[in-house]
Amino acid sequence: MSFVLSKNSKKNREGVHPHLIEISDLAIQITVIDFGHGSSAGVRTAKEQNALFKANKSRADGYNDLSNHQVKPGNEYGMALDFYAFVRGASWEEEHLAMVAAAFLQAASTLGYKIEWGGLWKRRKPKYKNGIAYGWDMPHIQLINDDK
Repeated sequence: MSFVLSKNSKKNREGVHPHLIEISDLAIQITVIDFGHGSSAGVRTAKEQNALFKANKSRADGYNDLSNHQVKPGNEYGMALDFYAFVRGASWEEEHLAMVAAAFLQAASTLGYKIEWGGLWKRRKPKYKNGIAYGWDMPHIQLINDDK
């Protein structure tokens, strides 16, 4: 089965590093679970980032501590991209997000780019589901090396 990103998902990636867009474009072709990019998935303003911080959805406040979703001084792009799984509607179930993340990791490897997946980031109090510990930011990837 082959999936295609919607116009909105593509628009929501605007301002994100071209390598992440390339990774996303390949991941949608190889994924076993459909996915998309929501309205706050790509580049964020300080105000938008701060709202996510206040809602406990981010550790970066957007002003003193910048998120990789923000264009940092000296950069021209955001270095992070969020996603959601699409299984009979939008899904943030860990199993679904992990399968989508596998497509992102495979795509990055195929293209020769390095990314981090927030699902591997340790939690202070690990969350387990079916004996598997999940990281604290499951729908997040970020570019860690743009040498290519």
